[in-house]
Amino acid sequence: MDLIDKHIIKRSSRAIKCLSLNSHFYQQIQNSGLTAEQVFSMKEKFISNIFFKLTSEKNIEDNFLWLIKIGILRREVDGQGLTSKVRLTPLGRFILKNNPNLPNEKASILELTKNWVLKSVLFT
Repeated sequence: MDLIDKHIIKRSSRAIKCLSLNSHFYQQIQNSGLTAEQVFSMKEKFISNIFFKLTSEKNIEDNFLWLIKIGILRREVDGQGLTSKVRLTPLGRFILKNNPNLPNEKASILELTKNWVLKSVLFT
């Protein structure tokens, strides 16, 4: 595996650990797409990290956009184009297949800081 591939996998794995979305969310989007509205309405099921509470659909959508940008999620497509639903990409499936408990692992302060800096730089 290339150094670039290892870097992408490491960055993507760290992002999954740092976000509040749990393994139930990732299992669900392997089978069917979810919108930010659906995740917010079922936050007890899909959100587990109490340190970073997702207080609105916009917060969830921002997390979706971050995961799309780094290659974990993609927008679902229907007959009329892109929808508001997200699904896992092949990269996301690969990472979660190799470490299915990753979304439930607790990120270290260093990982949280790296993720925040990268998100701040790339997401603006």
